[in-house]
Amino acid sequence: MLIIAILAIPLVMTIVAASFSWRPFIGWASAASSAAILVLGIGLSVATLTSPQWALLHSFRADSLSAFMVVVIGTVALLATLFTPRTMRQEMASGITTARYARHYVVLMQVFITCMLTAVLTANLGVLWVSIEATTIATTFLVSHRRTDGAFEASWKYVILCSIGIALAFLGTVLIYYAQLHAGGPVHSSSLDWTSVMSVAHHLDPNVTRLAFALLVVGYGTKVGLVPMHSWLPDAHSQAPAPVSALMSGVLLTVAFYGLLRFRAVAVAALGPAFPRALLLVVGIASLLLATLMLIAQRDLKRMLAYSSIEHMGLLAIGAAVGSPLAIAAVLLHILGHGITKAVLFLSSGEIYHLEGTTEIAKISGLLARRPTLAGIFGFGLLSLVALPPFSLFVSELTMARAEVDAGLWWAVAISLVCLSVIFAALTRHARQMLMGARVGDAQPSSLGASVAVPLITALVACVALGVLSWPLQSLLTHAAQGVMP
Repeated sequence: MLIIAILAIPLVMTIVAASFSWRPFIGWASAASSAAILVLGIGLSVATLTSPQWALLHSFRADSLSAFMVVVIGTVALLATLFTPRTMRQEMASGITTARYARHYVVLMQVFITCMLTAVLTANLGVLWVSIEATTIATTFLVSHRRTDGAFEASWKYVILCSIGIALAFLGTVLIYYAQLHAGGPVHSSSLDWTSVMSVAHHLDPNVTRLAFALLVVGYGTKVGLVPMHSWLPDAHSQAPAPVSALMSGVLLTVAFYGLLRFRAVAVAALGPAFPRALLLVVGIASLLLATLMLIAQRDLKRMLAYSSIEHMGLLAIGAAVGSPLAIAAVLLHILGHGITKAVLFLSSGEIYHLEGTTEIAKISGLLARRPTLAGIFGFGLLSLVALPPFSLFVSELTMARAEVDAGLWWAVAISLVCLSVIFAALTRHARQMLMGARVGDAQPSSLGASVAVPLITALVACVALGVLSWPLQSLLTHAAQGVMP
């Protein structure tokens, strides 16, 4: 019943949003649906700790990893949808959008959330692929929501690159299925289930599996934002409305990464750990190096946050390359911490854009003097992003580094530390310009409304709590990590 309810809530909300003209209550109803998803996700997480899997009609199944991802989706979706009424009101007041497009926005957001929930709750490799492809369709229209030349260009680039990537992922999935059949796997409706594939994974043809995993890493890695198919990400994130950017950076990237974690378990069982580790290390380190170089010279606030997402996805790939239970648990904690942090930063950047009229870093100055609450939220969000204690990203990055050293990958830790030090310096320099630069004009200090400040501050407190108190998630992370062990 929990799985049915989790999938039904955004579907019902989609129908409701499509049936009425835009009204603020539609936005608040979408936030309530996200809150319900989060609550049910927590309930599902507790249930999977006592029962290994919750199944529904053989097509949908939840283990601790799936339940954890539902919690991540629900948390970030709640933050994003809480800002829907405010975002639509601002855009309609400035003439950027109309009531008609506001309704389309809410419908597409709910479709987007539904697709991500389906991806993490399905037991079928094919349905996973379809769900992630469906997120591309929904988010393409969300990226172009403002209907500017830059938004249309970004949406075209996004749909073309992601379609190429998802086509490669489809080919990789077909090859896994081919290898499964030739290994004596079952030929029936559930033959593409994770459990069916894993049951014969040790007998899969190594050459076919090697090619399939390489295609899957490049294919799903496109949606994750990993090098070499990363270039859509800065354009799309910089043009999309702030709540959409929060969802895309906070959970869409990691939902695709969830698929890679599942396929990595299959590849390790068939090939051993060497090839999957080498491939993930290459794309992870390449992504980290690219993000470091781009962040040094970045001039736009939202593009800066987008390149930071590439950095963190690179760190996740390096952690997944280790593949030990400790490393995977740290990767999952990093997924949650990054999702919350990036949601706070993108949503606060949306407020900065609304108040300042620009996201160009050089044109934003003296925020601490003029808008102290907003500047404080954004500043602490950046502290979380660069993984300073006591935020959860510090704990997850430290734990990943420990797991990498235990696995003999001290050189990867050394490269990561150099890159993270450079990124820390670059983001600090950008933050200093925006927060403590010379005061611009004669603008008077302004306060931030409670409806904006309270959710963002609560989210930052949650990041601190996750960094200080690991016990609420420790059992769930341990069980979830065991779920992708070969």
